[in-house]
Amino acid sequence: MKQVLLVEDDKRLANLVEQFLTHNGFKVTVLERGDLVVDYLKHHQPDLILLDIMLPGSDGFSIIKMIRRTFTRPILFLTAKDSDFDHVTGLELGADDYIIKPVEPHVLLARVNNALRRAAPVTTDNSQELIFGQLHINNSMRTVSLAGENIILTSHEFELLWLLANKAGEVQSRDYIHKTMIGREYDGFDRSVDVRVSRLRKKLDDDLSAPTRIITVWGKGYIFSPTAWD
Repeated sequence: MKQVLLVEDDKRLANLVEQFLTHNGFKVTVLERGDLVVDYLKHHQPDLILLDIMLPGSDGFSIIKMIRRTFTRPILFLTAKDSDFDHVTGLELGADDYIIKPVEPHVLLARVNNALRRAAPVTTDNSQELIFGQLHINNSMRTVSLAGENIILTSHEFELLWLLANKAGEVQSRDYIHKTMIGREYDGFDRSVDVRVSRLRKKLDDDLSAPTRIITVWGKGYIFSPTAWD
């Protein structure tokens, strides 16, 4: 049974979400204060976190800053803050999805299941590994190392890297990446893919002002360079 941590101070909404997810096979723990999350994670490892932004004790943005480096499982913001600035900020801080309240229960369930599915380890009899110079990517173990140093990636960051590296030297369109990563058609406005590429570049020591490892092809998409990792 998958375990979900719901951090929500609206008791009525928290109760509704808890009941709905429980009915659909999840075990749900509810915390009403943001400052309880870090301590909770010292003793528990939920499969997914649903996190409000406006919380007593500590807001959602502050929480994800504190936990994202060590908690690599999916974190989904569930919030009434619907500005583009907040949406982009949430993704840049490492959220796997940003869901605006109110949301239909079955849409929420689909987004939760989608995040969990993408975070699930790949089971295979054969080790799946890609090596480009000093970059090693192991899909079976879902690990990445660069110049001998382990790189901690979220599930979505790893999936994005694996997607691009598998087609090294080939342009991958934003439409294709968005559909594969997010599970929805690209609407021309959603910046989720761009934000995740930016975060991935930072972790892989790419030059953000003039990237040479994950290159932007304007008007088309992105290309993973197979020769930029020595």
